[in-house]
Amino acid sequence: MERTSQVIGQSGPFLDALELASRAAALDRPVLVIGERGTGKELVAERLHRLSPRWDQPLVIMNCAALPETLIEAELFGHEAGAFTGATKARAGRFEEAHRGTLFLDELGTLSMAAQDRLLRAVEYGEVTRIGSSRPMRVDVRIVAATNEHLPDKVACHQFRADLLDRLSFEVVTLPPLRARKDDVMVLAEHFGRRMAAELHRDDWLGFTKAAEAQLVAYAWPGNVRELRNVVERAVYRWDRDAPIDAIVFDPFQSPHRPATATALPPASSVAPEAPASASPVPCDDGQPMDYKARLARFECEMLQTALAENRFNQRATAEALGLSYDQLRHALKRHGLISQGVSESVA
Repeated sequence: MERTSQVIGQSGPFLDALELASRAAALDRPVLVIGERGTGKELVAERLHRLSPRWDQPLVIMNCAALPETLIEAELFGHEAGAFTGATKARAGRFEEAHRGTLFLDELGTLSMAAQDRLLRAVEYGEVTRIGSSRPMRVDVRIVAATNEHLPDKVACHQFRADLLDRLSFEVVTLPPLRARKDDVMVLAEHFGRRMAAELHRDDWLGFTKAAEAQLVAYAWPGNVRELRNVVERAVYRWDRDAPIDAIVFDPFQSPHRPATATALPPASSVAPEAPASASPVPCDDGQPMDYKARLARFECEMLQTALAENRFNQRATAEALGLSYDQLRHALKRHGLISQGVSESVA
């Protein structure tokens, strides 16, 4: 498949991640790409394929979160005619389509345990069996997988197979979020701005004012590069003056006429009151010897406490900083006893 996407950036953390991916590309081993939404995991997967000896063979992409659980196995491994209701004819799965090439499994962490079992066999033995068939087929596929979750945590919670994670994590490339790539913000903004101006058939690209640049660099970018592209392209198409752009709208939903909902969360920019001085941190352990799971729980607890403090106990901002949903953060805080002593409602 031909693509025109570009990997753009000059910051140290981003270049380090690209260098690691480039070195791993030449080896015929699985690679796991980790990163928040919008950090470019699919672009890195494409880079791994294009720099590999399989570059002239298929690159097949499957988003594991885009399909219902009942269809994921059929998509991965294919099916025979009549294997289930609606299967009127035989269909090759993604493994067969990617034979001698690369299979990119996006949102790997959403796979069911049943699908993980069959994926493990395909990875370990290089064999797949279509649903409704008893005849295994040999496939030669290099797997690149991506997720925005910390899979060792899912292993500890028995939501992901440890042996599958071992086989897929020969190399792990962790992409830094855009807030850790401040040097890249304006490089990317200029690229997206010029491209949008050309799309609108504008002859001159005058860039951004210093004030607009300061806004772009200071913003936290919870949606990372994807969000930056939307913000910049929106600013370009809305700007109709023969001057550098100085109007930046980060939240297109912001409006005095926005409908209110009972479940609406406070704006990300709002600052919640800090925890009362009397609310001391909840101890993460009791000083007793710890096994793996206990150490993992202690680390998670300390990370939550640090993130809360850094975000002034604003739980919405903390959730965004950690790459969690608001409900996921609340669940984690309750699990570690960090919602207590009358603090929970004041910081929500």
